[in-house]
Amino acid sequence: MKVDKWGQCAAELRQLALSAAHPRSRERLMGLYEICSGKNATQVGRESGRNPQTVMGWVHRYNEEGYEALLYRHTGGHPPL
Repeated sequence: MKVDKWGQCAAELRQLALSAAHPRSRERLMGLYEICSGKNATQVGRESGRNPQTVMGWVHRYNEEGYEALLYRHTGGHPPL
C-alpha cells in the first residue's frame, strides 16, 4: 500500500476509520489499517465477510486516489427517510 504517498501511517488510517461517519467507510478504512498492520486481503475478507477481491479493490482505490476514495457516497435510489 502507498500510505507514504498520501502522507499517512497505519495509525492515522485507524483514527480515520474510527471517526468515519458511515459504517461502510469505517469498514473500508479499518480493512486498510489491518493490511498495513500485516494482514493480507484474504484474512481481512474472511474477518469482515467480504470477498478478498473487494478488499483489494479498496487497496487499489486508496493507492490511486487516497482515503477520500473510500468514503461512502450515496449514489442512487431513494434518499434515506
